[in-house]
Amino acid sequence: MTLLGNIIWFIFGGLIESIFWFIAGLLSSITIIGIPIGKQCFKMAKMQIAPFGKEIVEKNNSAIGLVANIIWIIVFGWELALANLISALIFAVTIIGIPFAKQSLKLAYLSLMPFGKDIRKTN
Repeated sequence: MTLLGNIIWFIFGGLIESIFWFIAGLLSSITIIGIPIGKQCFKMAKMQIAPFGKEIVEKNNSAIGLVANIIWIIVFGWELALANLISALIFAVTIIGIPFAKQSLKLAYLSLMPFGKDIRKTN
């Protein structure tokens, strides 16, 4: 189911949203200060392509992560989270789309505050 879900996800929006993450990473990496933010964006772009079979795990929260999340929300986070929320609403229209809507909501949460979180494969 994971492979099939990821293939369908990729076709119906995963690629487009991954491109948004990649563009945010490129824009963030223009300055030296933004390189850690860009690095996080590239990791999230990879997650956006194939979210099935992966889970988000909270890492240790630090003051630097909190500041980075606040800056992230102001600059890029709310737009990317909104795109994922819109995707979730579109997917939730049908019963078949509910698993995809759940993945969109997971990614919306991750899009809003990506720092201090880690991505792991589920068994």
